[in-house]
Amino acid sequence: MNPPIPFSPSPDRLGKKIGILIVAYNAVTTIAQVLKRIPADVWENVEEVVVFDDASRDHTYELAQGLKMLSGLEKLTVIRNQTNLGYGGNQKLGYRYFLDKGFDVVVLLHGDGQYAPEILSHLYAPIVAEAADAVFGSRMMKSYGGPLKGGMPLYKFVGNRILSFFENRTLGMHLTEFHSGYRAYSLAALSKIDFSRMTDVFHFDTQIIIKLHHQGYRIVEVPIPTYYGTEICYVDGLKYAKDVFVSVIRYKRTTASIARYPEYSEYFEHYPMKRSRHSSYQYFLSWIGKGQQVLDVGCGQGFFAKEVIDAGNSVVGIDALESPKYGHMFDAYAQANLERGLTDAQSVLAQRRFGRILLQDVLEHVPDPSRLLADSRRYLAPDGLVLISVPNVANITVRLSLLFGRFRYTERGILDKTHLRFFTRRTAREMLGQAGYAIVAERTTVIPIELVLGLRPQHALMRMANSLLALGTRLLPTLLGYQLLFAVRPSLSLQPTRSDVARNADASMAIR
Repeated sequence: MNPPIPFSPSPDRLGKKIGILIVAYNAVTTIAQVLKRIPADVWENVEEVVVFDDASRDHTYELAQGLKMLSGLEKLTVIRNQTNLGYGGNQKLGYRYFLDKGFDVVVLLHGDGQYAPEILSHLYAPIVAEAADAVFGSRMMKSYGGPLKGGMPLYKFVGNRILSFFENRTLGMHLTEFHSGYRAYSLAALSKIDFSRMTDVFHFDTQIIIKLHHQGYRIVEVPIPTYYGTEICYVDGLKYAKDVFVSVIRYKRTTASIARYPEYSEYFEHYPMKRSRHSSYQYFLSWIGKGQQVLDVGCGQGFFAKEVIDAGNSVVGIDALESPKYGHMFDAYAQANLERGLTDAQSVLAQRRFGRILLQDVLEHVPDPSRLLADSRRYLAPDGLVLISVPNVANITVRLSLLFGRFRYTERGILDKTHLRFFTRRTAREMLGQAGYAIVAERTTVIPIELVLGLRPQHALMRMANSLLALGTRLLPTLLGYQLLFAVRPSLSLQPTRSDVARNADASMAIR
């Protein structure tokens, strides 16, 4: 017998279109009771209750259809999947069903009777009241006596607590439980979640929490009773725990731009902000200074441009993206194919002249870097500087790979699979000289090991390693240097003159 309900939020829908999604697999012994236990006022207020039978091997579908006809439940819909989609796959199908029909709220209920239908309104009430985007039922809250009194086996309780602790610490969250399947979602929030490459098995529930949290949606927990009966459990506990652990780690590695896992690929930043010392961003911010008109060629989403603006500069951005994340902060923005140089941006650039032009991680992506370098001269102010970074293909990591017969492209880094050109320090210098530029200042960055290890640059270990790498890079720049950085300006002639040397020396002093 279920414990008494300590409070009862109004089941009123407040004009919202509410759906109940019941996922079922081999639930012939429990599905009738689940449907019967849904309160009458909930039936009255919800628009539709849909049972998605995931190709059960028993008669779950036939029984649910019979209940619909015998009980006259007009709001009940029963759908049978032709093939078994898995726990996560069945949810995906259900959410698409409600999204396609224009619902506002969906509540996930299991067909095995583990969760109390009597408190359905507790789940959807905060979303209806617009106080939450997702509501999770928690068995770890004490309102119903806690999980052990409800019959949760001790080993499951301990495992649940350990996993939830790990997930909270790793994700920066504070949920009492991550592993309840009793949930309600705003469909406006779900419409912004990419389900396409998420898992079809049981840790789908973990992945959806991660995505909701990452995208800033409001998550609220409500207490629910714990119930363990004689129903068959199809979850392999050890495999589930491993899948949850791996899924969290894959998310962290993706957001750190260490690897690009498909289920979280939308969160991968191709060029994440490098905040460690001796990084290209640190040097470029120093070279830009303050009060400059800056042209950021290949600005991407505008992460670095935002830092430049916050430092007291104005920025015009150019990139292939239609609408960069921080584009609203730019003085102007031009969408352009950089393989055509700056031709596509002419209408935006017009007669503008810039004190700093950034070609940061750009030249290696275009088939003809000389075209971008030539076009940049047209928009450079007198005594302005073009700031350039290219990867150092002679870095020790590439040399060692070649030594062992490997040359593998990666998602990012020196062997980024989108790179069309590769540079050593000598070939980069030659390219700049042939384009009519004189080098004012030159730096090499250290290998960004914080991105490899997934640790913060402020971590004591990272600070120590960074300092050692900086010393080694200063001694062996072509071997240990990760990126080659140049501050250049047009030469007065193809052969540097004394006036060139003096002018560049003055500029070099100014940006140190």
